[in-house]
Amino acid sequence: MRPSHPPHTEAGRVKPPQHPRDTTPPTSYQITVRGELSRRYRTAFEGMTLIVGNGHTTITGPVLDQTHLHGLLDRAGDLGLEIVSVNATPPPSDRATE
Repeated sequence: MRPSHPPHTEAGRVKPPQHPRDTTPPTSYQITVRGELSRRYRTAFEGMTLIVGNGHTTITGPVLDQTHLHGLLDRAGDLGLEIVSVNATPPPSDRATE
């Protein structure tokens, strides 16, 4: 059974829904696959950067959450690509270099 009213805070105001995407910025990932992919694969990984060289392609870019990451990995699998590695990359440092 669904409640007839949205949840309220102690002050009586409507509590906004909590979404992980709203509170955490995307994490940058590097997905390395075997083979040097051609430009036609760029559309399959829209929003990501493809770097080709040394017999591998590194697909780099922001990943919103685990569902998004699994979607990218599934896409690579659907394209018959062999995944070599998957790594989260550290966020850029806010500290200025001295």
